[in-house]
Amino acid sequence: MAYADFVIQRDLSFDVARGEICVVMGPSGCGKSTLLRHLIGLIRPAKGDVLFDGESFWGADDERRQMMVRRFGVLYQSGALWSSMTLSENIGLPLGEFTDLTPAQIAEVAALKLSLVGLGGFEEFYPSEISGGMQKRAGLARAMALDPDILFLDEPSAGLDPVSSRLIDDMILQLRDSLNCTVVAVTHELASIFTIADNSVYLDDETRTMLAQGNPHTLLAESKDPKIRAFLTRGGQEGDRPPVGAPSGRASGAKT
Repeated sequence: MAYADFVIQRDLSFDVARGEICVVMGPSGCGKSTLLRHLIGLIRPAKGDVLFDGESFWGADDERRQMMVRRFGVLYQSGALWSSMTLSENIGLPLGEFTDLTPAQIAEVAALKLSLVGLGGFEEFYPSEISGGMQKRAGLARAMALDPDILFLDEPSAGLDPVSSRLIDDMILQLRDSLNCTVVAVTHELASIFTIADNSVYLDDETRTMLAQGNPHTLLAESKDPKIRAFLTRGGQEGDRPPVGAPSGRASGAKT
């Protein structure tokens, strides 16, 4: 990944298994969100490719790439809701663009998606009329509008209080299990990492490459890399770290 001659990250090679939650983690400025933009097709890699079910994304023609993108749902860091639209209209926007559903059917689907994230009854509210945590949930509902195979989440709990953050984490786990989708999430929040991740990729800002891939509990227990250990303990001592083996989604069955 590079901007002109400036390399952000190099030699990235990792797999995300179907049905797992994979977290992209690392210090601020290491390129986590930039990697996400490469994965969803907003930026072409300076070198290399992205494969979905073994099929090249950047080697495909425009029509085929659009078909792949239809399988994605994306939650942006800010929520990215249209302020002039109600929550129902925000969720209905991709449905009106990419399906043949009638307005009444679109409203029904939007209400269902909002209920899945605990916002039933808020269909006619505008983004400015709800809290930041509710906006994140509404953004998640819009990401699910087209029943995607893969959810891409950019800092889903950033800026939220601990209770709202945990609610988002629990919701991600529930949605993955109920919808049987794959989740790729960018976050530096340790509580979220240890709660939701089956798998993780650690990006380093100094060497500009990935230092490890695996379940974060396993990395904490087994990694000898001081950068990874410092990150996963917030730079603390051994006694400050989260308990190894604590529940973490499907951690026991994660594929790496």
